[in-house]
Amino acid sequence: MAETTDKVNSTQVPASGATAAAYAVETRSLTRRYGSLVAVNYLNFTCACSSIFGLLGPNGAGKSTLIKMLTTLLPPSEGTALVAGYDIIRDPRAVRRRIGYVSQMLSADGDLTGYENLSISAKLYGVPRSERASRVSHALEFMDLSQVANKLVKQYSGGMIRKLEIAQSMLHRPAILFLDEPTVGLDPIAKQSVWQNIRDLREEIGTTILMTTHDMEEADELCETVAFMHSGHVAAAGSPEALKSALGADASLGDVFIHYTGATISEGGDFRDAARMRSTTKRLG
Repeated sequence: MAETTDKVNSTQVPASGATAAAYAVETRSLTRRYGSLVAVNYLNFTCACSSIFGLLGPNGAGKSTLIKMLTTLLPPSEGTALVAGYDIIRDPRAVRRRIGYVSQMLSADGDLTGYENLSISAKLYGVPRSERASRVSHALEFMDLSQVANKLVKQYSGGMIRKLEIAQSMLHRPAILFLDEPTVGLDPIAKQSVWQNIRDLREEIGTTILMTTHDMEEADELCETVAFMHSGHVAAAGSPEALKSALGADASLGDVFIHYTGATISEGGDFRDAARMRSTTKRLG
């Protein structure tokens, strides 16, 4: 039987630019209620620095609520969390200075060029004026977008748009990057390209990646550690290989998903989920 505690045991490697924290993310009885509904229920887990951590689970498991709390967009009802060594309740500004966040919502302006989008983001992130041009150029090169830097974003492919959004989020050199369904709606070639960029961020810059995904192949390919959420708890956590091996020699990560959450793998639940998914796919496709 696989380990089903909420604690992820990881070797710690400090991330570039981060404070000397024990973990990139550490939750402490983190809880969020919406009236009588408990979306996140006294959650305790850790995410190692400089790792790629996958947060998996069916719709309604609490993933989005958790990410919103960790990025200081939503206050917890009880408990707290340390992100890059800073308390999300006592020092949210310090947290925000050290994280990047790429949601499923469109963050790039289609009527501007890629370079213009990044220049505006650099200003918003408070990048010093003397460093903006070099940071923007580096981000474009790093994400393989230099050749289309002066094209309008509405002329970009879905994969290019996603890369630009990740480039926007890394301009201030965050210690931790939160990615919400980073490749949703992308074709296989674009997906593979984004995967490589995510690996490069971790390997070359040392950024910790905490991502949500419904794509079991994506989680298996990218993540050193995955955590399966169910009903506001972490039902199981560990490396994909260890979790699969615990179920049997031929088990897939999808089998692990079903085993611990009791749910089928789906990229959409109710009508609202389906509408959001189709809107995102249309935007990126």
